[in-house]
Amino acid sequence: MSWLLLAVGLLTLGLGINVLRPSRSFLGMTISFLAEWLASELAHWTILVLGTVVALLASFGGLEHTVGWIGLIAACVGFVLLGIELYLGWRSGPTVVRALENAGLGAPDPFRGRSLRLLFPFYFGDRRVRRIADVRYAEGAGHRHLADVYLPRAGVENAAVLLQIHGGAWIVGNKRQQGRPLMNRMAAAGWVCVAINYRLAPRAKFPDAIVDVKLALAWIREHIAEYGGDPDRIVVSGGSAGAHLAAMAALTVNDPEYQPGFESADTSVLACVPLYPPTDLLALFEDGGPWMRWLIRRTTPLVFGATPTEDPERYRHWSPVTLVRPGLVPFLVVQGTGDNLVPYRQTRAFVERLRAQPGQEVLYLELPGAPHAFEVFHSLRAEAAASAVHRFCSSVVARQMARGLTEGPAIPSDRGSAAADDRIDVDAR
Repeated sequence: MSWLLLAVGLLTLGLGINVLRPSRSFLGMTISFLAEWLASELAHWTILVLGTVVALLASFGGLEHTVGWIGLIAACVGFVLLGIELYLGWRSGPTVVRALENAGLGAPDPFRGRSLRLLFPFYFGDRRVRRIADVRYAEGAGHRHLADVYLPRAGVENAAVLLQIHGGAWIVGNKRQQGRPLMNRMAAAGWVCVAINYRLAPRAKFPDAIVDVKLALAWIREHIAEYGGDPDRIVVSGGSAGAHLAAMAALTVNDPEYQPGFESADTSVLACVPLYPPTDLLALFEDGGPWMRWLIRRTTPLVFGATPTEDPERYRHWSPVTLVRPGLVPFLVVQGTGDNLVPYRQTRAFVERLRAQPGQEVLYLELPGAPHAFEVFHSLRAEAAASAVHRFCSSVVARQMARGLTEGPAIPSDRGSAAADDRIDVDAR
């Protein structure tokens, strides 16, 4: 029992250290991310389960030898570190409230009425929401050109639309794995949400993925009214690789390069909400040690057709940070400081580039301690972020309706002349 208590204690300590200082090394990055993701966003369950195990082991003879006491001490230190992470997760609520209040958007408690969601983080059912599965938005590519449509069970007319794009390093993932807490919240509030699959590497290389996003936008324009949505009020969102694609969709509106065969289709959007987005591909794949350079050489050609060293220009061309220009739609950018896959400094640089544009509307939420993919299931940060996204998107839609924009949701290039009180430029960290 003593040795088992030592093992559990060291595991608890390791999890506690990792949630606060995740690894970015070649060997540890993926394992560190998975451990941080689950332990931090499920910190309350992690503390409860491991605390129960430690208590049982101590009660049944685990403290009869010195190694057991070492394990107990290690576990206690680990619980303190996990408790700090739980506190940081709770702080996401006040962070969101402060940002929304500063932006003049109103700030209800993001955790109000969400207790059961936090107790059952992987339960995505919502009796207020109906899902229509596997709707084809483009021909070919099998299930990669299918979408799920989420809408209020009671029905809706002329509702704003959220296009949700899943992440997965452009290589893995599907439409039912990510964004579910957000889409349930939005659909229950009267939105129509569309979650899409898209072609993945290595079978399909970039820019096929962004072409598929544009195809989905063209389909929404043509068919979303059949589901009660308004084709002139579309917000695009996504996490990780999906956030990269969402940002590119907003930054390359109606660009024929990414609309082969449907160049005349209107693929404009009303706003963009990228969560923990890779925005500078060259910086993301910057050479590290020899093992990291080996990984980059092996994997990047599968997605982008060449390594960053062989063709750096294509990486710049497909980096949202280099596509920023005046006259863009409003952005809400969300990033966590505990993300070991997409450094928060890269996201800050993207936000600063946006803010440098005349009249650009941008709200930046930097959630303390949040890991990559923090909003995949119900957690403190997922609920806080979903609350912010809902309030931001609703505000953008309300302002668009107030202005009477019935043709083309894109913000005009002369946004610099907008009134100061109509601008959102808030940095909440």
